[in-house]
Amino acid sequence: MSFTTDHRRTVVMLSLCQGLLLTNTVILMAVNALTGFMLADNKMFATLPAMTYVIGSAISAMPASSFMRRRGRRRGFMTGSVLAMIGACICAAAVMAKSFWGVCLGTFFIGCYNATGGFYRFAAADAVTGSDKARAISLVLAGGIVGGLIGPESAKLSKDLLGVTYAGTYLSLVAFAIVAMAVQSRLQLPAITAETHDKPARPLSEIARQPKFIVALLSAALGYGVMNLLMVATPLAMNFCGHPFKEGVFVLEWHVVGMFLPSFFTGDLIKRFGALKVIITGTLLNFVAISIALSGVTVWHFWFALVVLGTGWNFMFIGGTALLTETYQPHEKTRVQGFNDMMIFATMAVSSSSAGVLVNAKGWEIVNYAAMPFITIALIGALWLTMRRSEVLPKGA
Repeated sequence: MSFTTDHRRTVVMLSLCQGLLLTNTVILMAVNALTGFMLADNKMFATLPAMTYVIGSAISAMPASSFMRRRGRRRGFMTGSVLAMIGACICAAAVMAKSFWGVCLGTFFIGCYNATGGFYRFAAADAVTGSDKARAISLVLAGGIVGGLIGPESAKLSKDLLGVTYAGTYLSLVAFAIVAMAVQSRLQLPAITAETHDKPARPLSEIARQPKFIVALLSAALGYGVMNLLMVATPLAMNFCGHPFKEGVFVLEWHVVGMFLPSFFTGDLIKRFGALKVIITGTLLNFVAISIALSGVTVWHFWFALVVLGTGWNFMFIGGTALLTETYQPHEKTRVQGFNDMMIFATMAVSSSSAGVLVNAKGWEIVNYAAMPFITIALIGALWLTMRRSEVLPKGA
């Protein structure tokens, strides 16, 4: 690693923040759909709490980016942690009151925390220079492995803690947000470059028309959307197949390992082979995951499919993020990053809402078939840009 001491400290702390964020996310992954199924009168709406979580992320992505531009990333991260605490308390109280819509409100607030945490990877990219950006993004996202280890165990231990199923699980999120806030308060991050009169920012529409931007967004958004579709549907599908809650948690635990363990080397792969080749590999891994999921419904089929799915997501998301950093100037980044994440979360909101409807009405197989066209679009986009760059750009550009 060629980082300076200050760079290493920043990356490590951001990685820890990412781990705490993903601990909350994994806990919600484990219980949101099941809580919705338990409380909803119409079981088609079982995944609505998962959807409102993503809607909260989508709606707050641009405001969070704007807030960080004015007040700094550290303050933005800490504000997100406060919103997570508020949302977790609302969810716990709503479960105890058997209020389905109260849970949806609470997950909306926690989604705002998720939106602010989405900028950890960009803060890492800002903290380093040149070819180290992809590695910094990758290593920060590697912190998510903490969530894969702590989140599932916390979900199992806290499930009946307050005597009402899942109430204690939601309340446990407060503790993780408090720890995150303590770490965030110690971050030393570079100031965000402001727009100047001699270097005005380009219109967002102009930036978004760049081929690199389009492919970066397609990779990250569709990769995240497909991963979210299958991940949200998995606990319900496993429940319908007669697998107990602990087995569903086990599968999600290893899914998160698949999502974040590759991050220890994804940045190096991007540095060596380029973001586009990594993105293409990620799309192919997604097809492999879908094939495994369609071949059977044992616990091991779910486990293997979700691990491969997580790895495919990792390559598509980190590759897309690295490619995105090539599309803007320093004084343009907050708007571009905010718009990018808003589109990702909007895609996830659609996939979250679709997951419950599809798995309830059509079954696990149809959920997987529905994912295929979107991965195909991302693959075609990456292949097209690869051919285009080989024609008009120097090698390695």
